[in-house]
Amino acid sequence: MAYYAGKIDVAVIGAGHAGIEAGLAAARLGLSTTLFTTNLDAVGNMPCNPSIGGTGKGHLVFEIDALGGEMGYAADLVTLQSRTLNLGKGPAVHSKRVQADRLLYRAVMKKTLENTPNLALRQAEIVDIRFAEEGGKKRVRSVITALGAEWEVSAVVIAAGTFLSSRTITGETVTEAGPDAMLPARRLSDALRREGISLFRFKTGTPPRLHADSIDYRVLELQTGEERITPFSARTDPSRFIGLRQLPCHVAYTNEKTHAIIRANIGRSPLYSGVIEGVGPRYCPSIEDKVMRFADKSRHQLFVEPCGADTKEVYLQGFSSSLPEDVQIEMLHSIAGFEKAVTMRSAYAIEYDCADPTQMLPTLEFKDYAGLYGAGQFNGSSGYEEAAAQGLVAGINAALRILGKEPLILSRDSSYIGTLIDDLVTKGTNEPYRIMTSRSEYRLLLRQDNADKRLTPIGRAVGLIKDARFAAFEAKQARIAGEIERTKKTFLPPDQTLNAILTENQLPPLSTGISLAELLRRPALNYEKLTAADKTRPDLSSTELYAAEVAIKYEGYIKRQLTEVKRQKALEDKKLPPALDYAAIPGIRAEAKQKLTKIRPLDLGAASRISGVSPADLSVLLLYLEKEARAAQNADSERRTDAAPRRENRERSKDENPDEEQAEDPREPIDTKEKADKPAAKDSHSTENGGLS
Repeated sequence: MAYYAGKIDVAVIGAGHAGIEAGLAAARLGLSTTLFTTNLDAVGNMPCNPSIGGTGKGHLVFEIDALGGEMGYAADLVTLQSRTLNLGKGPAVHSKRVQADRLLYRAVMKKTLENTPNLALRQAEIVDIRFAEEGGKKRVRSVITALGAEWEVSAVVIAAGTFLSSRTITGETVTEAGPDAMLPARRLSDALRREGISLFRFKTGTPPRLHADSIDYRVLELQTGEERITPFSARTDPSRFIGLRQLPCHVAYTNEKTHAIIRANIGRSPLYSGVIEGVGPRYCPSIEDKVMRFADKSRHQLFVEPCGADTKEVYLQGFSSSLPEDVQIEMLHSIAGFEKAVTMRSAYAIEYDCADPTQMLPTLEFKDYAGLYGAGQFNGSSGYEEAAAQGLVAGINAALRILGKEPLILSRDSSYIGTLIDDLVTKGTNEPYRIMTSRSEYRLLLRQDNADKRLTPIGRAVGLIKDARFAAFEAKQARIAGEIERTKKTFLPPDQTLNAILTENQLPPLSTGISLAELLRRPALNYEKLTAADKTRPDLSSTELYAAEVAIKYEGYIKRQLTEVKRQKALEDKKLPPALDYAAIPGIRAEAKQKLTKIRPLDLGAASRISGVSPADLSVLLLYLEKEARAAQNADSERRTDAAPRRENRERSKDENPDEEQAEDPREPIDTKEKADKPAAKDSHSTENGGLS
């Protein structure tokens, strides 16, 4: 029997990366918020690789920070090594990645949560969510803990990670458990199914953790960090990285012997024996899956990465497996450098329940359950960064809903966060979703260096970016804009210094002057190479110079993408009524009708991205909308034409009876006490709306 525990505005279920951001966002916007977790010692846990960022994921972290989230700042504080990936490619895909101290990250996040006003951190398992009926729709009413406490709530964010009805699998051993052998959350899955929420099973996995002293690093490839570290967060002082002793990472490789062991034991793999039912991530498969799917490859790359500064545990990235422990050990000892490796934690696969994200709006609120939001792996995504991004948006929107404000919906051209959420809610996913730069059609607009320019004004409008930080942001943008303008107006003479620079970079010398902007547009040149010739350069930070350089160098391409954005905006401006009966629209194919009815996109742009909706279907839908708009316009015009004689007769009536008191228009406020006290004379010719019959 549940007992009444109290009332809170927002309940967040789960204190992983999604739950942390959701809880902080709601609390920072002034809402009383409680973050429920089954284990207070696992707040911000990294059950997989203790790293933040990476290809596409680094973009998300910069965007989270720009909106006012926490992940980037915490990652800066616990950085063991920093690298920027894809530097050999264009700036659109440059992605920062840090190896993080796993235990320290948890401690930093827990301390942040504990010291945030309006936020309570509570160890309790939520086993049920109760709803009330409101306007033919369910609305969240309360959450109930395993110990019987019932909390009255206005909004709930489910950020349960991989804990819902979870089980871990290593060979023939199947255990009802969540990550790191923690307890699973089975009863909440049952409650959600009872309410009619669609759930399905996904699977992910983790590799073994090894004792550092048992590895022969001499035969491995060394991977060091970068010299100049750019922080994830605008809140981080870059000087904190000066003199930072970065821990090394290493690269190892499987071999034919490793692969032979896997093939000989593939019958014992739960992946191939049918024990594992959930769908796993395509872009992070287990080692046995890689060996079987890519039989032509003689080796696969592995990364040896530290878990912390004060632990001997290391993580073997790329060696995820669900094979039995004895097979794992045999595989491990076949790899050069790991002949005597000691396993501290065996690899395992984990299956869990998650929700079909097409049940949600772009705000991450469930369409048919007012006040209920989903975020993170519960929504079918994979990765800490994807989870944190969704948690931030869900927490913001839960707060805005309670405050009676307009929701936050990020467009695809605004951010990777917008792309991620749009992909999930309009296309759905049949495997754990991972963000990649290739998922965005606006990659050049969505760079790491301009995440603050794109999203900090939005974070400010929402209420998460405070005065001092916004003033610093505006000053930075002014300096960048000023620098871009300076390069266009600064002309360099063809002197010996400039021509020497050009010759060194295999470019022909000049005989006439040239603008600094024109020089920077040349692929072989950059700010650093032009330093000797650029005498008037202001004292700007490396990040400001880089942002200016990218804007100058890729100006033409950026303009082209902005044109594409405008074209897409024209579709997004055509809103679709939420209650539109797609089945009644002739000419739309049956599959498209089914998908449109299920997803109920908010606009034509979102409809265009739904799998199964063809350009022909969109054309029919557009024609239907235009026809309905014309019909509504004609009906409105007829109403106005019909009302004109009534107005004329009413005016004539007033002229003919100048002494008669006019009835008050019920839509107008009464200004004076005299009018309020005096009964209005009733026009014998008028109806309720003041017209003539």
